[in-house]
Amino acid sequence: MNFMNQEPGGGAAGPTPVPNPNRKPPEIKPGTVRNIVIGIVAVIVLFYLGSTSFYTVQEQERAAVLTFGKYTHETGSGLHFKWPSPIQEVRIVPAELTQRITIGYREKGNTVTPVEDEAMMITGDENIVSADAVVTWKIHNIRNYLHNISDPEQFLRNSASASIRSVIGSQKLDYAITDGKTAIQDLVREKLIELQNKYETGIQIIDLKFQDIEPPGGEVEEAFRAVTNAREEKNTKINVAMKYENERIPKARGEAQALIEQAEAEKKSRVLNAEGDVAKFNAIFSEYVGNPSVTQNRLILETLEKILPNAQIFITNGDGDTVNYLPLNELLRKEATGDEN
Repeated sequence: MNFMNQEPGGGAAGPTPVPNPNRKPPEIKPGTVRNIVIGIVAVIVLFYLGSTSFYTVQEQERAAVLTFGKYTHETGSGLHFKWPSPIQEVRIVPAELTQRITIGYREKGNTVTPVEDEAMMITGDENIVSADAVVTWKIHNIRNYLHNISDPEQFLRNSASASIRSVIGSQKLDYAITDGKTAIQDLVREKLIELQNKYETGIQIIDLKFQDIEPPGGEVEEAFRAVTNAREEKNTKINVAMKYENERIPKARGEAQALIEQAEAEKKSRVLNAEGDVAKFNAIFSEYVGNPSVTQNRLILETLEKILPNAQIFITNGDGDTVNYLPLNELLRKEATGDEN
């Protein structure tokens, strides 16, 4: 009778297998190893091709494609295919984005940090002035932007600072901090654009605006601020005076023209009256020449009527004893009423 082996725990167990020292492990065929290696290499190649042959360009970006390091073409936003590196490379730049840099200070969030080395400069009359500016720009030519300058932003900052120093260095301090700010700003913008074109940086300058042009702080700043306030007050008074002048001169011209027209009318009226008087006198004179006594008597009577409008006129002849009476008033009254009796 065979008894089964007992486990230490008292449970029954099957017979323990005994390894065969003469048994060989399964053999792997050489073709299988080759296929595995080829599969791994193929996966790696496909992953490499997929990761280097497709690229995505965002809306505000453009991509320059370089074939063996030479610029060939550009692509816009979207998903694009290229030959894998090192055959073709892609450099993506924010060509559709308007960018800005500051000169004389830096902004980080709500914090503004002055940069004295950029802001301080000497004017044409050997005074020190502080100038802060903002330059707005964008990429105009990607090929020039990537190949002609190594650090575009630093080049733009240096060229803007050089342009500002060049223009302010030829102006007087008083002019730079008062009336000349706008003119200096335009000159600096033109000079900065000229530098970008000269070196073919591919950068388009959209605008340049000064934030401040002022002398250094302290007593000098207070003195120039007083000068600026006085100049502004002067300009205000000049503008008020010019406004008053513009209001009064047209009004005075109108009044003068009215007086001239009134005098001309008075002149014409008097000339016409004088001509009428002359014509009347000539008519009376011609009648007087024909019959002087009658005309003379009539003139006397008309004059008496004007002098004594309410007097009764009697014409008598005192040569004889009998008074001859001519009732002129009754005759005139009858003549006026049309009574012929």
